[in-house]
Amino acid sequence: MSATNAESRSSGLETRSIDYVPKSERHGKVWHVGPLWFMSNAQLATLAVGTTSFALGGNLIWSIVAIALGLVIGTIFMAAHSSQGPKLGLPQMVQSRPQFGYIGALLVWLFAFLQYAGFNVFNTVLAGESLGDAVNAPATLAPLWVLLITLAGAVIALFGYDLIHRMERYLVYLTVIVMALVTISALVHLPLPSGSFDLGTFSPIAFFAQLGVVAGYQISWAIYVSDYSRYLPADTPTSQTFRWTFWGSAIGGAWIMILGAYLAAAIKGFDAGNPVAGILKVSNDLFPGFGNIALLVFALGLVAVIVLNMYGGSLTLISSIDSLKKVKPTLSIRIITVAITAAISGILAGFVASSFEAFFSGFLFLVLYFFIPWTAVNLTDYFIVRKGHYAIAEIFKPRGIYRRWGWQGITAYLIGFLCMTPFFNVAGLYEGFVSKAMGGVDISLFIGLPVSAVLYFAFTRGLDVAAERALADSQAAALEVPDDEKEDLAGAVID
Repeated sequence: MSATNAESRSSGLETRSIDYVPKSERHGKVWHVGPLWFMSNAQLATLAVGTTSFALGGNLIWSIVAIALGLVIGTIFMAAHSSQGPKLGLPQMVQSRPQFGYIGALLVWLFAFLQYAGFNVFNTVLAGESLGDAVNAPATLAPLWVLLITLAGAVIALFGYDLIHRMERYLVYLTVIVMALVTISALVHLPLPSGSFDLGTFSPIAFFAQLGVVAGYQISWAIYVSDYSRYLPADTPTSQTFRWTFWGSAIGGAWIMILGAYLAAAIKGFDAGNPVAGILKVSNDLFPGFGNIALLVFALGLVAVIVLNMYGGSLTLISSIDSLKKVKPTLSIRIITVAITAAISGILAGFVASSFEAFFSGFLFLVLYFFIPWTAVNLTDYFIVRKGHYAIAEIFKPRGIYRRWGWQGITAYLIGFLCMTPFFNVAGLYEGFVSKAMGGVDISLFIGLPVSAVLYFAFTRGLDVAAERALADSQAAALEVPDDEKEDLAGAVID
């Protein structure tokens, strides 16, 4: 380990960002990713995801089925991305360069950064409401809560990987206890209306809307999931990384989404745009004052997710800057990019507070649309085309073997996206002609994935994978050289 990084680890500050993590610095246990991804879903924004179908006439049983299917579909892709982290030692978005090119990867990085900022806006709104209601503060203090939450998230994100993992592990205990008590209270005190489990009442629009939002929500984690596994030892089995990520995320998501669906079914006039009020009510039904405790814990959970978005947003911003002008992974650049990400989400949080539900549902669909082709291209390249073998040093060379523009990835992405557009259905924004003909059903997920994957596989049949692997093997030793002996942030001298 280099002197710089040894010092940063001992002080708690992380200096690495988009650069390769040498094997000498790998640490942690694979099960640590389980609590992190459980906590990423076990929070109020995820609860709102489980209520989508009710606005379209859905009932509880079909909502649960749609949630389960959406979770399986989306989490499989998310967990597959997580398994890339230990093998490559790189953040998720930098791994797009072999498919899209050194500059071409900016295409997906722009959408990724918008996602980080967008989710943080919604999470900050909910965290502010939860914290304010937990301490019975007047509404006029809402800007103060937004400021405090944003600052807390930025500081934790700046400390980085190790503190984030530690925080998530400790929060799991509190969150599981609170969620269990809230669930018990809901089951005991909230009777369901008739027809909640009627399988004969099936609404295709409601069902596929719920399935699509859940799958999109899970796939949205894919753009930074390996950011939190890249420090694990390189010999960590792929199956274990996949398994801990999948079950952590799926269990947390299923529990809170189904709880949200239950509340939406049981509480007349339940406002998915204000889940804070619903949680407060059902929690206080268990015993007076418990609602305040529950909201405080959920606010902490939201802060934990805000941290993930700030950390990932910082890495994506550094990646984008690096594509235009080479940067070194210093603490200074991390401070600047975390501050920019925090400022954007904090400032915008006040603008959507009054229309949370409409913004959130539409935002989830947009995320799904933009990242379906990307996840198909990235996973096809990793598992089928290159089979996990990359010349990592070349990823950081503007004129390396991955070139400035990767026409295969860009073309497969754009065609896949275009093929999806007739199937889009975003309420109030756009409805494709196929979706309209199908009564509003949106199945774009099942179009973009296979189209982009098959096209990318076809476009890359001429790649000399064997030569690339030989180059990777010849450069592997240089990646492990201490930082103070390197001239490039990947550990290789730039051409």
